[in-house]
Amino acid sequence: MPILTNMRILFSGVPQHGHLLPLFPLARAFRDRGHEVAVLTAAGMAPVVEAQGLRHLPAGPLPDVLFAEVARRTGADPATAPTPEAVAEFFAGTRLDLTADEALAAAGDFRPDLVVADLCDFVGPLVAAAAGVPVATLAYGPPLPPVFTDAMEALARVRHEARGLPWQPRKWLLDTWPPSMRSGEWRQPEGWLALRPEPFREPRAAEGPVLPAPVKHRVLVTFGTYFGDPATLSPLVRALSTLDVEVVVTLGLLARADQFDVDRERVTFVGFTPMEDLLGGVDVVVTHGGAGTTAAALAKGVPLVVLPQGADQFLQAERTTAARTGIALDPPAQTPEALVDAVRRVLDDVSYRENAAAVAKEIAAMPDAHEIAAALESRL
Repeated sequence: MPILTNMRILFSGVPQHGHLLPLFPLARAFRDRGHEVAVLTAAGMAPVVEAQGLRHLPAGPLPDVLFAEVARRTGADPATAPTPEAVAEFFAGTRLDLTADEALAAAGDFRPDLVVADLCDFVGPLVAAAAGVPVATLAYGPPLPPVFTDAMEALARVRHEARGLPWQPRKWLLDTWPPSMRSGEWRQPEGWLALRPEPFREPRAAEGPVLPAPVKHRVLVTFGTYFGDPATLSPLVRALSTLDVEVVVTLGLLARADQFDVDRERVTFVGFTPMEDLLGGVDVVVTHGGAGTTAAALAKGVPLVVLPQGADQFLQAERTTAARTGIALDPPAQTPEALVDAVRRVLDDVSYRENAAAVAKEIAAMPDAHEIAAALESRL
C-alpha cells in the first residue's frame, strides 16, 4: 500500500498539561514531515498548543467545569479519590458529554486521516469513529488496571451507541513507559509501538540556564501544575531546607512563592518551567509522581522520592519502588521527617542513581517521535 502524503493528523487530549504535553513531540514530528496537524482540546488550552506552533481546534470545557459537573452528578472527586467509577465519569462520561458536539463539528471540518489520542481521552476515538479513521493511543505511564479501563470503555460505548457510531478499538498503542519500570505481569498488547518519552521543552531559541550550576547537591521539588498546594508543601520544603542541599521548588500554575511559609534565603522558587530546563544538575526529584515528571526525571537518570497525592500517581510510586529508581512515601508516611530521611537515603545510596541511569539508557534506545511518525505513515 502506498504511503499517504500530506495527511491530516488530529491529536486529541484531555485539557490538562499532563495529558497534552506528551502528545507534542509526535505532533511536531508529523508536522515536520510535511503533514497537516491539529490539536483538539479545550479553548482554554490555546496558549499551550499554539506555543508549540500547532493548530488548535477548540472543543469542550476546562477541568474546573468538568470536576464541578462530576461532583454534581456523583458527589465524587476523581482527583483526590480516584475510584474506577469517578475516573470513568470524568474522562468517558462528563467530558465526552460536554465536549462531543463541538469536537465532532471541528473534526468534521478538519477531516483527519488519523487520530492520536491520549490514554484517557475518549473524545478522539469518538471523532475517529465518526470519520471512519483509525486511532493511535499514546500512553504516558504504566498501564492502568483493567478495572479502570473497563469502566471508562463502558461509559464511552454508551455515548457511541447513543450517536449511532460504532465502537472501534485502538489500532496502535504508543507506549512511552520504559521496560525496567513495567510490572512483571506486563504483556505486549496488539499494535504496540514503543515511543521515547521526552521532557517537555519550549520551541524557542536557546537562552541562558534557568538556574546557575549547583555548588552542592540539588533537590528539585515539583508537584506538577495542579498539586503543589503551599499549605501541604511548606512543612516538607522547610524540612528539606535544613539539609546541606540546594532546594528548588516549582510553583506550577496556581501557587505563588509568598504563599510558602519557608526561609526564602534557603529555597529557590521557579514558575512554570519546562522540565528540560530544570533537571540539569539535579540529584534528586521530590515529586507527586505525575507520569510526565517521573518519565522526565528518569530520562535524565535522576532518582526520585515520590509522594503520591491522587489520580494515577500511586501507579508511578509503586513502579518507582519496584525498580529501585527511588523511594515512595504513601500519604500516612508523608511527614517532613520521613521525607528528609528518604532524600538522605537516595543521596547516600548510589544504587538509586545507578538504577535511574540504567532506565535513562533504556529510554534513549527507544524509537523517537520521528521514527514513530514514519512507522505510522507506513501502516496507513
